[in-house]
Amino acid sequence: MTEAGEGYSQITYTVAERIATVALNRPHARNGYTITMADELADALGRADRDPDVRVIVLTGHGRDFCVGADLSQGGFDVIPASGSGDAWQEPAGRVSRRMFASNTPVIAALNGAAVGAGLTITLAADYRLAATDSRFGFVFTRRGIYPEGASAWFLPRLVGMGRALDWMISGRVFGAEEALRTGLVHSLHAPGDLRGAAHNLAADLAATTAAVSVAVTRQLLYRMSGVDSPGPVHELDSRLIASIPESPDAIEGVLSFLQKRPPDFSGRVPGDLPEVLPWLRRDET
Repeated sequence: MTEAGEGYSQITYTVAERIATVALNRPHARNGYTITMADELADALGRADRDPDVRVIVLTGHGRDFCVGADLSQGGFDVIPASGSGDAWQEPAGRVSRRMFASNTPVIAALNGAAVGAGLTITLAADYRLAATDSRFGFVFTRRGIYPEGASAWFLPRLVGMGRALDWMISGRVFGAEEALRTGLVHSLHAPGDLRGAAHNLAADLAATTAAVSVAVTRQLLYRMSGVDSPGPVHELDSRLIASIPESPDAIEGVLSFLQKRPPDFSGRVPGDLPEVLPWLRRDET
């Protein structure tokens, strides 16, 4: 295991067996969300995503709660933009969800205890959300007289549908793990003591059985292309990607490992081996 979080004050960062674990680390404050935490999380996600030896990121929290939302211990919200920042200022939850959206590395969020406000919106861009059976959730913004953040108004309806998103966001009510599972907000429930182990087991399986380049392309195809107004642009890009398969070492290894009935050993690295035809590679969204 490597420790790479010496420069962080409100999170921890470790890498072991191709899995980066990023954990909120303010358990005394129930992992109340701060601007410092936001910037450290965005930095850690970027660090993991740039590391070609990291195949999966697990996002979790130390203590009994994942995150109870914005830290209000000082009597208000720490969101005053720096002087001169103007329109360039980014709200703290979106700093994390944008970086997670742009990631080439899949993210598994393991949600224990309370995941409320920013403690929930920052996870909506994750590929998987696993939760403890006693966890609870809430988009409580209307009950604080504020507004949804973390680009959650874009992510949430895509995950659970517009009707459910309207209910949760307009009412601001807190709901439990069973409702989160039933509506598709979380993928599976686990006993509190088993949650982190389940997340790491899933991460290990992804790291062992999938190709990094294929995973990166697939998650970005789903995010970036599912909203276009016809299948035409998607088919055009699919065609260019599929045409590159004969020259792909990963595709060759995928077929050989299947035929030889052995685990695959994919050699493709991210971002260096991403297909050049991907249109978003020409944009800077990180």
